[in-house]
Amino acid sequence: MFDPSSAEPQLIDLMHRGRANVIGAWRVGDVIVDPGPSSCLSELLAALARRPPRVLALTHIHLDHAGATGALARENPSLRVYVHENGAPHMVNPEKLIASASRLWPGEMDRLWGEFLPVPADRLEVLKGGERIEAGGRRLDIAYTPGHASHHVSYFCGDAGIAFVGDACGIRLQSGQFIMPPTPPPDIDLEVWRESLARIGAWRAGTLFVTHFGPYVPVDPHLTEMADQLSLVAGLVKASLARAGSDDDFLRIFQSVIRSSTPPLTGSSR
Repeated sequence: MFDPSSAEPQLIDLMHRGRANVIGAWRVGDVIVDPGPSSCLSELLAALARRPPRVLALTHIHLDHAGATGALARENPSLRVYVHENGAPHMVNPEKLIASASRLWPGEMDRLWGEFLPVPADRLEVLKGGERIEAGGRRLDIAYTPGHASHHVSYFCGDAGIAFVGDACGIRLQSGQFIMPPTPPPDIDLEVWRESLARIGAWRAGTLFVTHFGPYVPVDPHLTEMADQLSLVAGLVKASLARAGSDDDFLRIFQSVIRSSTPPLTGSSR
């Protein structure tokens, strides 16, 4: 059960659309890493009621990670929001971000993600990578980790040996299942993504905290499997460009290959 008085990093299951183990927010002292979407705001506020955070540390600005930020900033005038410099303008004016997401989920935005309120510019702490946050007795080192998104950073709590990696290390909704690289348009970059995995690996963390979903150990096999899955997905896309057929035909092939992919079960949740 979530204990807001604990000094240890803790997971808040946001129960997206009533489902457990889909989107998680992480609490580290007075810091929340990725508050999730506004559609899950009631679940988050219930967990934060006894101890509101002082800082929101965003791994990136996608709606499933950062959508509730503006609402939380409105409720808490002293809240500071850490975000990469490439994402900061879209937190202040989310019009382009919302338009881009609406192309992916036409007619589904409110149901899936809820409202995305702007954040006043003077509430933002703009990051490049290489900084350090100290709040509530915890220290978080920050690395720029693009690939999934050009505005992605990851956070490392050295004293706890935990890396908070957002979507940089993939999606793994069930323990023992393969890792799926999240590759939404428009700014996927496989080469810099692999560099980001190496940057995260250099932290020598004992645990990865993955937004979708949970803590995973051991770290090195997880990172290796993620890199392998990136290569698999990239190869499928390249092969599709050389084939005749419709997008629907390729989608069926892609789904079949991914579902039959059975890499070694190297990771586990804790």
